[in-house]
Amino acid sequence: QVRVAVGSGLALPGYTLICDRHDAASLWKFLTDGGAVPLGTQGWEQLRIQQGRPAPDYELTEDYNPLEAGLWHNISFDKGCYIGQETIARLNTYKGVKVQLWGVKLTAPASPGTVVTMGEEKVGTLTSYTDTPQGPFGLAYIRTKAGGAGLQVQVGEVTGEVVDIPFVTRGYLG
Repeated sequence: QVRVAVGSGLALPGYTLICDRHDAASLWKFLTDGGAVPLGTQGWEQLRIQQGRPAPDYELTEDYNPLEAGLWHNISFDKGCYIGQETIARLNTYKGVKVQLWGVKLTAPASPGTVVTMGEEKVGTLTSYTDTPQGPFGLAYIRTKAGGAGLQVQVGEVTGEVVDIPFVTRGYLG
């Protein structure tokens, strides 16, 4: 049994196939024999980072909240009583988002956890990294007051430019 869901889980068109893990290899073979182009784990991770989809243990940790992760489109400001609802409502009301998730075009590879600076000032932290056909790319939380797209930064010893990422949404809705 295979379930097909509309949507790729990214800011790209596509489908998600769900099957029993014991059937995955035969489904993979059937689809690729039919001309489907496989993505695989490495390809998914590269697209996830390029699209800016936050992931557990990288961008989704106890250090950051859903608004900082750019998940405004997944938060309800009208639904009552859910875990963290008061904190999220307060952040929205008082415009308290201190950092935001951004893409960073890099001039060379960099490791997640590397500090992002402007001059001598720490403005963020790199959370994910991937090589892409367009060059090295990462995700980083950048202080809101430092700026956003177009910002020139240092990621350790590597130069980078902060860029928009398609998956995230920003702004105060209240």
